[in-house]
Amino acid sequence: MKDISKPWGRFLAWLDMHLVDHGFVRAIYNNLYDLGGGMFRSSQPSPAQIRKYHRKYGLKTIINLRGEHDYGSYFFEREVCEELGIVLHSVKLYSRNPPEVAEVRMMRELFERIEYPALMHCKSGADRAGIGAALYRILHLGEPVSQAMKELDWKYGHFKKAKTGVLDFFFAQYLAANAKKRIGFIEWVETDYDDKALKAQFREDGWSSLVVDKVLHRE
Repeated sequence: MKDISKPWGRFLAWLDMHLVDHGFVRAIYNNLYDLGGGMFRSSQPSPAQIRKYHRKYGLKTIINLRGEHDYGSYFFEREVCEELGIVLHSVKLYSRNPPEVAEVRMMRELFERIEYPALMHCKSGADRAGIGAALYRILHLGEPVSQAMKELDWKYGHFKKAKTGVLDFFFAQYLAANAKKRIGFIEWVETDYDDKALKAQFREDGWSSLVVDKVLHRE
């Protein structure tokens, strides 16, 4: 765990945030998009970006989809949220596994109880932010799944033919089930959905996965 209360620890955490956790890229482009209803999605924001969004949008809540982790970016994010009075929820979604039933329930409950405006982010703003954004549109805004799943798109940096394509497959399985027999999304998740069976059915394209895993170093 990084101690940012002392100058040397703070400097090491700063280096870690920018070099190891690729914050130097996000300082240039934060992959920020407005989802409507007071919710935004992005990549991991720096303290300066959090201050900027707080001034510009009046952020009251941040949902960190990376969970608590040991990169310097987490400690600086926690510090600036405390400073600005922003409530930070650190929960974990995964980019290469379909969401578990409990995770879908957790996100629905979060969307219902947090204060808006809010920001939801992962590391790169592509995969976990994508499924989080899609779930927000479905569970909170009441949008159709076919429309909401467009949050998983190449323009955000999401690759459908890599291992991360299992997230698209999750929604596609619901659409296939709904085409056979009309069923609501939450009802399907609660009664018919099996995340382990779905993952076993999914097959990714090896080249795309190489790019995502080894070149882009996605989590």
